Amino acid sequence: METLTTMFGNLIKPVMSLSKASTHITENNVYQEGMQEILPYLDGMVETLTLPGSGIDGFAHLEELLAKAESGKSCLLLPEHYSNLDLSLISYLARKEGGRGDAIAKSIVAIAGMKLNEDSPVVAAFAGAYTRIVIYPTRSLSGLPAEKKKVELLRSAAINRAAVKALANAKAGGRLILVFPAGTRYRPWDPSSKRGVREVDSYIKSFDYMCFIAFNGEVLHIREGNMMDDAVSRDVVRLTVSPVISCTEFREKARNTDEADKKQAVVDALMQKLQTMHTEGEERRKRFL
Repeated sequence: METLTTMFGNLIKPVMSLSKASTHITENNVYQEGMQEILPYLDGMVETLTLPGSGIDGFAHLEELLAKAESGKSCLLLPEHYSNLDLSLISYLARKEGGRGDAIAKSIVAIAGMKLNEDSPVVAAFAGAYTRIVIYPTRSLSGLPAEKKKVELLRSAAINRAAVKALANAKAGGRLILVFPAGTRYRPWDPSSKRGVREVDSYIKSFDYMCFIAFNGEVLHIREGNMMDDAVSRDVVRLTVSPVISCTEFREKARNTDEADKKQAVVDALMQKLQTMHTEGEERRKRFL
């Protein structure tokens, strides 16, 4: 099976030459505007890997969510997360749908862990096609030696304070904020990687409306090690978008439980909804195979 490097290695040099991505994150560069010059390279990759029949079910729900964002409401996208091409697939397939697809793609601001910028300059360059607010995930502090952890705690606090400010500006600017609720790509050998991150409850609490997005079909398969060594394959990819949901109503309903940890209960309810959408979406996808 081919990898990102073997199939698309010829794109690395031109993308690297265009890239202005920061490979060291500080409180001064957490907001990173997407580079339109790099986008055609990602589009080409997605176009190569997605087979006819790929598209979005429930696209009108994205158009409705964008209209709410443009009217001054804060709006959130919560997708499943299987690979580093997930955001590329959302952007590309939204634009292929026509209608307000271009505006939807341009409006998305993704919350991204700093690993995408700091682990590999090549990955950082490709990720630079999309607008992001970079955060320092708390899980990145685990396992650090005591002295280094003390330094990194200060750094993480500064980065995340700046990210909160950038998020407030994006919310007020009619953008769709995209957060992967699992916080990481799903690893089949680690079932816990599909559990939602407790902190996502804070996002839901602070937004007005949201849509969930389920993924069916795989064009990029995660492997341990370098992200550019992930395996590629061609497939029909169908995204399923939920109706627009009131964040307050969803959260109140999910918190009405005997579970002691109400925050986790909200995120667990979200992940269960995504799993249901995923299962139903796979049945619909079979029609295109």
